[in-house]
Amino acid sequence: MIGSMAKKRWDGLIPYSGTRTDSESGIMDSKRYLDIMSGRRTIRDFPTRPVDIGIIRNCVATAGQAPSGANKQPWHFVVITNPETKRRIRRESENIEKRFYQQVAGKRWGDDLKPLATNWEKPFLSEAPVLIAVFLRKFEVIAGGGKAPTYYPSESVGLATGFLISALHQAGLGTLTYTPNPMGFLSDFLERPDNERPYMLVVCGYPADGAMVPDIGKKKLEEIMTLDS
Repeated sequence: MIGSMAKKRWDGLIPYSGTRTDSESGIMDSKRYLDIMSGRRTIRDFPTRPVDIGIIRNCVATAGQAPSGANKQPWHFVVITNPETKRRIRRESENIEKRFYQQVAGKRWGDDLKPLATNWEKPFLSEAPVLIAVFLRKFEVIAGGGKAPTYYPSESVGLATGFLISALHQAGLGTLTYTPNPMGFLSDFLERPDNERPYMLVVCGYPADGAMVPDIGKKKLEEIMTLDS
C-alpha cells in the first residue's frame, strides 16, 4: 500500500544518479575543494590573452545546473567578447560610477572601499577578454503573449551566479563581480527582452602576471557557522 501510494505521489521522478561517497573520502574531497576556493580572489588586472569559448560554454552550462524555484531556471547569460561592446559598457559604467562617487558616496563608503583600492574607473571592463552579463527573468512569456511566473528568481539567479564563479575559478580564470547602479543600460546594449533585468556582470579572464589583490581575509568558520547538535 505504501509503495503504491509513493509511486502515485512521485510519478515523474527518476532515481538519483549523483555521486555517493563515504565520510573519509567526503572529508578529503571537501577539503580539497575548500583549498581550491580559498585561492579565489577578485581580479582587476587582465592580460589580452583570449579565453577559449569552450571553457566559457562549460562554465555557463555548469551555472545552468543550479537549483531554482519550481525549476523555472529564470536566468540568461550573455557572453560578451566584442571589443566595441565592452568599450561601450565601460564608458557608460564609468559615467554612472563617477556621478556616484562625486554625488552619492559618503565618507563611510569611501573608507570601506579604501582597502580594496577601487574607484570610479573600471578599465577591466574593456581589458578583460570576456564579460558575462547575468540576466534575471522576471516572468516567462507563453504562447499568445501571456505571462507565467517565475519563483524566487533573485535567489535562483544568485545560486546560478555562484555556480558560475566557482566553475570559472576551477578553470583557472580570474573573476570580478560588478553591479553598476543603475544598470538598465545593459538591457539596451545587449537587446534583451522586457521580461529580463540585468542582475550582475561577471568579468573574467586569465589573471595578469603580477596581478595585485587587496590584503584582506575572510571571517573564521566560528564566526559564520553555528552547529546545533
